[in-house]
Amino acid sequence: MTQFVLAADDLVKHFVARRSALGRPLATLKAVDGVSFVLRPGETLALVGESGCGKSTVGRLVMRLINPTAGRIILDGEDVTTLSEGAFRPYRRKVQLIFQDPFASLNPRMTIGDILAEPLMLHDVVPASERRGRVAELLRTVGLEPYFAGRYPHEFSGGQRQRIVIARALAVEPKIVICDEPVSALDVSIRAQILNLLKELQAQLGLAYVFISHDLSVVKHIADRIAVMYLGRIVETGPADAIFDDPRHPYTRALLSAIPVASPHARRDRRILEGDVPSPIDPPPGCHLHPRCPYAGELSRTQRPTLDDDGAGHATACHFWPTIPQESDILPSEGAVDPRLERLFGAFAGPGA
Repeated sequence: MTQFVLAADDLVKHFVARRSALGRPLATLKAVDGVSFVLRPGETLALVGESGCGKSTVGRLVMRLINPTAGRIILDGEDVTTLSEGAFRPYRRKVQLIFQDPFASLNPRMTIGDILAEPLMLHDVVPASERRGRVAELLRTVGLEPYFAGRYPHEFSGGQRQRIVIARALAVEPKIVICDEPVSALDVSIRAQILNLLKELQAQLGLAYVFISHDLSVVKHIADRIAVMYLGRIVETGPADAIFDDPRHPYTRALLSAIPVASPHARRDRRILEGDVPSPIDPPPGCHLHPRCPYAGELSRTQRPTLDDDGAGHATACHFWPTIPQESDILPSEGAVDPRLERLFGAFAGPGA
């Protein structure tokens, strides 16, 4: 078996959405519906999908911020879903979380030095006499000056605050970091800096990331493997290059075709799924995508597809993916110009252009 540091085994998480006057559940929201994956040492696994697909809930399940309805979370061969509260603190040192909104995740009444020293004290990482030096080292690691320790969160920019959040996650020397949309609230130029920082830290410290994002253009630059989620299920997973070069599931193709492109000359063929995303309170039977999928058959309406691996690590949960035609124009081709745009730009340029 391939070595892994973390495994999710058939994770399920249901939330009671509505209760009767007597407290009996009347409606259940199926946020995560049988998710399984493994994370290898030093690897970045990206969970991608639309808002509400369950990817952030998976991250919180892995962190044990919420408990699963069913399934297991295995870290270094140990089932952590069965750990008592007293035995749970060592697990917290091994798995840390970077939040989407850095300002909301920092206590505005504490200085940066106190924020970074707090996990050092709680987990007894270094003696009290060495904490100030360790805080300074953490700030330098994420590209900030040690004298920033005396400032408060409101005195920093969004990118600097996210660096502080990263430093806090690194304080307890974790093996795994859950990155929950860590750059979605930042400007584009700052996103690149934070992504480069995460990659540098991964190379230096041997970290493994679970990178949660809805932005495939971001995922392309950081992920080793990708798991695409839809309505609480993984519908396709594989190496990042395989997902981008050979997307198989209709939902993955729709996501890739929606990536924004800066060039007005790029030609592409959008894959737009009809209808709205069904409610996770009452998801469709069989394949959850079948009401919106142009390739769905009767089997899709009655039987849930399994996530079948092709032997090369690329797995797809679709009954009919082998018969779906290959499409090479989902992602834009920078060299291909739409004739209509060519005529339009020629008209603007005028004679002799």
